[in-house]
Amino acid sequence: MTRNVGIAGFGTIGAVVAKRLAEGLPGLTLAAISSGRREVAEKRAHELGLSVPIVSPIELASRCDIIVECAPTAAFLSIAEPALTAGRTLVTVSGAAILEHPEIVDKARAGNGQIVLATGALLGLDAVRAAAEGNIHSVRMVTRKPPKSLRTAKHVVENSISLDNLAEPLLLFRGSAREGARAFPSNVNVAAALGLAGIGADRTELEIWADPTRTRNCHRIDVDADSARFGLEIENIPTDENPGTGRITALSMIAALRGLAAPLRVGT
Repeated sequence: MTRNVGIAGFGTIGAVVAKRLAEGLPGLTLAAISSGRREVAEKRAHELGLSVPIVSPIELASRCDIIVECAPTAAFLSIAEPALTAGRTLVTVSGAAILEHPEIVDKARAGNGQIVLATGALLGLDAVRAAAEGNIHSVRMVTRKPPKSLRTAKHVVENSISLDNLAEPLLLFRGSAREGARAFPSNVNVAAALGLAGIGADRTELEIWADPTRTRNCHRIDVDADSARFGLEIENIPTDENPGTGRITALSMIAALRGLAAPLRVGT
């Protein structure tokens, strides 16, 4: 059985996912795209050789079995609610939006839908989820990104923090993953995912650094549990179009889609 896939948000991530779907993922077909910038989306679709309709989020939910949500954080609810109410599967990387709108899980339950949080930008979440079945004592995450990856972050802009000409790493935030997700909603979705997978966003400790010595978006997590103690580190290569987003993010969504249709799925 082939399932129809719709993409909501046709920017850096959405275009990569659409192109891979068009090239062929077993059991899946690209059926429609939704974007807040219709003319831009039509132009990009034409450049990629895609012949699919550009529709509203509500129509996307009526046409498609699976909705890939990769739109700006502010648009999350307008995409997620109709999809989940219609009983669709929502694949997203917006961990911060899920923390901000926890009622969306109830929407999924009531509509017999499902939310799949793709987390390839942060490794080791299978181990964190397993440890959470026992007792986790502490979870700590340290994010270090080159200044260009954080210049447009909500916290940086609102506090008029200059990241130009940094000579040494600058600590921008220290607190809980929930607080960090609110301050950096488009930059640390991985921290929100870590909180959701483990002991909760309020108990997950987070630091965010603007680090001029780094050229990649780096995340380090340390977990201490009654079943295991482990530390994991990943260095994500930023995309050219949006330095705050790593190249692996779109690939994470593609892997999640492949897992939905595959006869064998390894891990999440």
